[in-house]
Amino acid sequence: MHMTRPLAWRVKAIGDWPIWSLPRWLTVYVITIVAVDLAAIGVAARVAAYSGRDLALFGLLLGCTAAAVEMTRKAGEQSGGLVKDVQGVWELPVAILLPPFYALMLPIAVAGLTQWRVRRGPLHRRVFTAAAVGLAYGAASVTFHSLSGLIPPHPGGTLSDGTVWTALVLFSALIKWALNKAMVITAVKGANRSANVRTAFFGGEPLYNDAAEISIGILVTFGVAGDPLLALAALPVVTLLQRSLSHVQLVSDSRTDSKTGLLNAATWERESALEVTRAVRTQSPLAIAMVDIDRFKAINDTYGHLAGDQVLKEIANRLSTLLRDYDLAGRFGGEEFSLLLPQTRAVDAFRIAERVRANIAGLSIIAPGATGGERVQVTVSIGVAALDSGSKRALSELMAAADAALYRAKAGGRDQVQMISTTRGLSAVSGPGTDAAGRGASSREETPSVFRRAQNS
Repeated sequence: MHMTRPLAWRVKAIGDWPIWSLPRWLTVYVITIVAVDLAAIGVAARVAAYSGRDLALFGLLLGCTAAAVEMTRKAGEQSGGLVKDVQGVWELPVAILLPPFYALMLPIAVAGLTQWRVRRGPLHRRVFTAAAVGLAYGAASVTFHSLSGLIPPHPGGTLSDGTVWTALVLFSALIKWALNKAMVITAVKGANRSANVRTAFFGGEPLYNDAAEISIGILVTFGVAGDPLLALAALPVVTLLQRSLSHVQLVSDSRTDSKTGLLNAATWERESALEVTRAVRTQSPLAIAMVDIDRFKAINDTYGHLAGDQVLKEIANRLSTLLRDYDLAGRFGGEEFSLLLPQTRAVDAFRIAERVRANIAGLSIIAPGATGGERVQVTVSIGVAALDSGSKRALSELMAAADAALYRAKAGGRDQVQMISTTRGLSAVSGPGTDAAGRGASSREETPSVFRRAQNS
């Protein structure tokens, strides 16, 4: 009886692991990746030929990796957040210069150091990341060693001609990059279907950062192949790369809202003003939409502020998915979002806003910490102001017009879109989706100034 209590407690503790809260197929996927990685380590351990030189080189590169993890921690402390790691600079030489076993093992050490020194994250995520990176580098190592054996040695005694050798290293690095991205993207989309994978993984900055890391990794690999001690000489170069990535991230953070990842209000207004000026100069259509969450205060009061934050993030993700690449989406403040739609006529702007409204109304967000997976239903009201070709309006006037339309959408019952056109001034017009009474429509021209929001918005 005394022995059953600890056993029951352990079983319950395992049952409370966060991994079981994932969708079932995603849980199976994560466990499968980890199991395949462990199996690969077992196979590689049996076939690997161990030598003192290989162990010494692995120890040296592992020490450099530990230094890179420490740099990541210090850079994060100085910036007040997290920065991209540069461990790949040292992991690539391990995959190329040593048997695959070492490439499979190094990410485990990196994951442990990161968990200990940088930030504690959910254990299943850390283990999955280590397994995915290990399998990717293991594949790169197998690829390189298999192909390099087919190249006749250079008369001078080197492994192969330098150009061909470098090309093989690059090809192996791209194999690692592609496999790792595929495994991680599958997990990310499985956990959050609305996640904007294209921006997070294939945007300009992420691709540039990956290219910089691969390039320096190839240079370090080439240098270490000639003299292992050059790994120490590469540390200052890696430090510069770390600082460069930190600067890029700081610039990005200064432009975006930390909670939603959208543009912050100042950046959105600055970039939108340029777009409006360009549209007026080129006589191009343009529209602005103000999106406000209905009864957001009631959501916070009922489900807690964590649920409110989750609502903001889910809506931001949905906006990023629904809008075009050249549209601008920002968090204007509190529960309000702002959208700039270049090259968009009034009728098209209304349709885009209506699609956004309907899509958000279909969201079912699980409140964090809610018992029984309680779901939060969310709706938004949207006000649209369109700058038709030939109009000459400033951003402030368009925003005031969109704000007026939003006020009417709130006053008219919420969960709807109202629009104002600026073809002959700032006058409200009805559009698709208005009721039979033409609610919100007005035939007279007006220039809205300050509108007071409903207290229960």
